[in-house]
Amino acid sequence: MSKKDNFWISYADLMTLLMIVFLLIALSYMALVNDQQEKDQLILSEYQNTKRQLYDELSANFDKDFKKWKIELNKDLSIQFTNPEVLFPSGKSELTAEFKNILNDFFPKYIRIITKPKFRKSISEIRIEGHTDDIPIGKTEDSYIDNIQLSQDRARNVLAYLRSLPVYKKLKSSDEKVLKYWFTANGLSYGRTLDNKKDLTFYSNKNINRTNSRRVEFKILTRSEELIEEVIKQIK
Repeated sequence: MSKKDNFWISYADLMTLLMIVFLLIALSYMALVNDQQEKDQLILSEYQNTKRQLYDELSANFDKDFKKWKIELNKDLSIQFTNPEVLFPSGKSELTAEFKNILNDFFPKYIRIITKPKFRKSISEIRIEGHTDDIPIGKTEDSYIDNIQLSQDRARNVLAYLRSLPVYKKLKSSDEKVLKYWFTANGLSYGRTLDNKKDLTFYSNKNINRTNSRRVEFKILTRSEELIEEVIKQIK
């Protein structure tokens, strides 16, 4: 066998070895990609399951109260108090005695659910939202800002009342710290009015139902954006 033949045999062996190396690299990369996809899918599945569990527990615990208190639970984890005459006097921000009685029963059940360990890591904020109709209340020329003030005062007074309840004062310091982080009071004026079907008029383009629009909402916001960012970061 000539030196030339030996050269080509060695070259062929080298190319075979390189092909095997590249194949192993490709297989390893595919395994990593599949593993990452499984992790991303697990993150999203856990988020969906937690949101569904929260909805189911809220629904089960308040099932007997929906009609009695005229509250509604939506798929976005918001609870709407939809009986404006019961909530506040017209044009005022002080809670009625009847609304206070409702909150006395509502809040202990609510915090018992949201403070469960399995839900804590999934909640980013709990918004108490005050909403008004589009009727000017006559304080300034800007009725929207006037109603911002009214709705903000109402949301703030609801939160203040909740913090005054015995169930809140008896919380462990760790639970109280979490609730301080979660709870916010937000006045939204008539920026998110509802129609007859209680859909947002911004999307339905239907006439405003002023009775439906005057409401208070407790809305749970989950860590969905953080989870999505985490998935994107892992992909990068």
